[in-house]
Amino acid sequence: MDDHDTSYRLLFSHPEMVRDLLLGFVPGEWVRELDFDSLEKMNGSYVTDDLRSRHADTIWRVRWGSDWLYIYLLLEFQSTVDRYMPVRILSYTSLLYQDLIKQKALGEEGRLPPVLPIVLYNGEARWRAPTRLADLVQGCPAGLEGFQPDQAFLLLDEGAFDPDALSPLHNLVAALFRLEHRRSLDEVTEVLALL
Repeated sequence: MDDHDTSYRLLFSHPEMVRDLLLGFVPGEWVRELDFDSLEKMNGSYVTDDLRSRHADTIWRVRWGSDWLYIYLLLEFQSTVDRYMPVRILSYTSLLYQDLIKQKALGEEGRLPPVLPIVLYNGEARWRAPTRLADLVQGCPAGLEGFQPDQAFLLLDEGAFDPDALSPLHNLVAALFRLEHRRSLDEVTEVLALL
């Protein structure tokens, strides 16, 4: 793991960063219903049944509404485009579910919580790879498609955001994206002053 990934993991180990990520960059009004005071960092390391160790980057849970429904967030930090990222995300989601089942950490009804996988991409080239597993699976006979896995993730391609559109946002993640893709030293000074 390089220093950049370590820095990102450190930044996103703070609930304020996760809150600003969700509020500033995740579409939908449902995000406003989250109880951000309940944000809790979870263990992201799992051992598979064949004893191989797997590590997700950062996993958080947060209450949604008054029903104590949990939403788990998987954050993957990428600096290169990975065509098969939906497969990795599906694997991490499955390991998370297996761990919750093993820990008996499901609600009274035994239902699995929804998962919002987010890929933060900070590479130079724009992301052009699929964000849904179904887009990687070849065509199949009619009637078989319902048996195919379909995992998607929310892609946040930092370099695709217009820095001028990020500028007025009072948001820690927007400031991070601006610093990552700064155009001048003056812009760095401006962002640091806002922070």
